[in-house]
Amino acid sequence: MIGIKFTPDKVLQALIKSLDNPKWSADHNMAYVLNTKNNLSTIYTTFKGVAWINYNRFLTNRPIHTSNEEVDIDWYRKRKVTKQHRVCPEEYLLKLELKRYANSTIRTYVHFFEHFINQYPHIDLQAINESHIRAYLQLLIRQGKSNSCVNQAINAIKFYYEVVLGMPNRFYEIERPRKEFHTNIVSKCRIK
Repeated sequence: MIGIKFTPDKVLQALIKSLDNPKWSADHNMAYVLNTKNNLSTIYTTFKGVAWINYNRFLTNRPIHTSNEEVDIDWYRKRKVTKQHRVCPEEYLLKLELKRYANSTIRTYVHFFEHFINQYPHIDLQAINESHIRAYLQLLIRQGKSNSCVNQAINAIKFYYEVVLGMPNRFYEIERPRKEFHTNIVSKCRIK
């Protein structure tokens, strides 16, 4: 079966009802349809641009990270920061650890998320909205940051709201910059 877990939303409910023979599982508290190639394709086209879809269980040909690199977040917890510096919430770090993200990804996400939340030091994280995120991304663009850098910032921000807080559809309208073609690699991504 293909499980469809979502927060109550009339648009999503109407789209789910338009699928081929959807059913409700009280045990798993989610809608579901038969796991067929056609249903998977229909779900993709039906929800494209409306909701984030996690395809991890369906992409079986993707390489599996098997190096079992030890996740190290202690560097983050032990570092010295000023009192004014707003740090990543502990639940952000725990989720990175539990999902066994690569250490390089952890450093990148923490770096960008902290830079983002320190742009809004007096606003509660859950009160930050799409306009705040757009303003932050616009700041990065005006500073001449690369599209790759802006995309990393988006990933770090989305990780908090979508993975840590479990709000998968909150910022689906944030546009990503187009991919750049580089003849020589020069990083404009460092944020201080």
